[in-house]
Amino acid sequence: MNGVASVRVVRADYANALHAQALLSLLDVYARDPMGGGEPLSAFTLANLVPSLAARSQAFSVLAFAGESDAEPLGLVNCIEGFSTFACRPLVNVHDVVVIPAWRGQRVAQQMLSLVEALAVERGACKLTLEVLSGNAGAIRLYERVGFANYQLDPAMGQAQFLQKWITPSR
Repeated sequence: MNGVASVRVVRADYANALHAQALLSLLDVYARDPMGGGEPLSAFTLANLVPSLAARSQAFSVLAFAGESDAEPLGLVNCIEGFSTFACRPLVNVHDVVVIPAWRGQRVAQQMLSLVEALAVERGACKLTLEVLSGNAGAIRLYERVGFANYQLDPAMGQAQFLQKWITPSR
């Protein structure tokens, strides 16, 4: 824990240079981790991510810092608002969760997710969603501890799965 007992969790201000740098450095830590794909963020992402998030009213991020200053970033959660057609209300997708290795197991992510939930309530969201790799047992324990669960609409149809398809932009 680097000798610091307190953790401060805040909504990121994309216009704040310290918050922007913290977001990029923490997301790069995650990207380089096997759970994030094991590759550093691209130069394009590093140059464009914060302004791109700032341009989207449906995006918000939460940062965790050691102590009372913004000098030592510990964790990050990036969120994107979506919409539930069945509930006819917003939902918030928890897109990235990262805590630096030295602070894992200290409930930093739990504190960040608590603020994410409060911000989702402020937005009128009906639920939080996220994806997690099946081999990430620590994250799964965290998510279950804070109330996330697999979902199904009809037990006979089984549990929902998260799928993806990459799209090549047309020119």
